[in-house]
Amino acid sequence: MDPYKTISHAHLTEKAIGIIERENKLVFVVRRESSKTQIKEAIEKAFEVKVDNVNTQIKGGEKKAYVKLKPEYKAMDVAVKLGLTV
Repeated sequence: MDPYKTISHAHLTEKAIGIIERENKLVFVVRRESSKTQIKEAIEKAFEVKVDNVNTQIKGGEKKAYVKLKPEYKAMDVAVKLGLTV
């Protein structure tokens, strides 16, 4: 399975960056048909991290996945790989 068929792009807004810093979560826009299990597997494969849990939200026609990483992984490290500069 290609993880980039599930993950559309990272959602890097001010609110999302706050979630990265406070809660060790990443926010992605994903395909509407994707299940939480598929999202978890795609994130783990694409970024070589372990996912604790996935919450999803459909709003305005797009599906967002809030991905909480295991404590031994830092969401900020993944965000830097995605091009976020602080």
